[in-house]
Amino acid sequence: MHLGLLGKSLDHSFSRTYFHDKFERENLRQHTYTNFEIENINRFPELLKNNPQLNGMNVTIPYKQEIIPFLNHLSAEAEQIGAVNTIKISDSRLIGHNTDIYGFEKSLKPLLKNHHKQALVLGTGGAAKAVTFVLNKLGIEYHFVSRNPIQREFDYHHASSVLDDFNLVINTTPLGTYPKTSEIPPLALDKVSENHLFYDLIYNPPETAWLKAAAQRGAQVKNGYEMLVLQAEKAWEIWNEY
Repeated sequence: MHLGLLGKSLDHSFSRTYFHDKFERENLRQHTYTNFEIENINRFPELLKNNPQLNGMNVTIPYKQEIIPFLNHLSAEAEQIGAVNTIKISDSRLIGHNTDIYGFEKSLKPLLKNHHKQALVLGTGGAAKAVTFVLNKLGIEYHFVSRNPIQREFDYHHASSVLDDFNLVINTTPLGTYPKTSEIPPLALDKVSENHLFYDLIYNPPETAWLKAAAQRGAQVKNGYEMLVLQAEKAWEIWNEY
């Protein structure tokens, strides 16, 4: 089986290392996993033409939404969300899935307490769409937080002022990712307490500056590593379905 990761900058990607280790551990010597960096999503057809052996791909920033017009079919969840992070290639047909949903829900649910009724979601990209799909499923109200807010969105100043009412905060932006570890979402944390749960989809570094600051104020914190493992295994399941 030949697999790969589609993205723009993949020097520190999780997926290739994870699957290489999996193949070695499970003695899957005929399996490969390759990073495919493209500067523009319009290069995707050329990539496929040059790699006809591919059986499936993961998709990461910034192409989770842009990839959709190039696919033949979407799973029901991927269509509803409008974002794809997994592609199965079968008989020259490209089928888009979203396994971020599975990974996020399975990693979040054990941490939730009865008072986690409202959430702030930092960012509005493809990852945010998977997050809010799960929040809707779990009956948790949410508002997006954006630098340039539109309908049903807060700016960071407003979000900071109501943080005592929103005790689940989820960062879906890349702010704080290695190597730019000093970056932090501009959310004032003076209202943070032990009732808060801060979840950062970033896994590298294991504790972002944002999570560290929240933890210092008593919040429960969680990084994105378990979510990535869970979504990767779900993608593996999809690729191996017949």
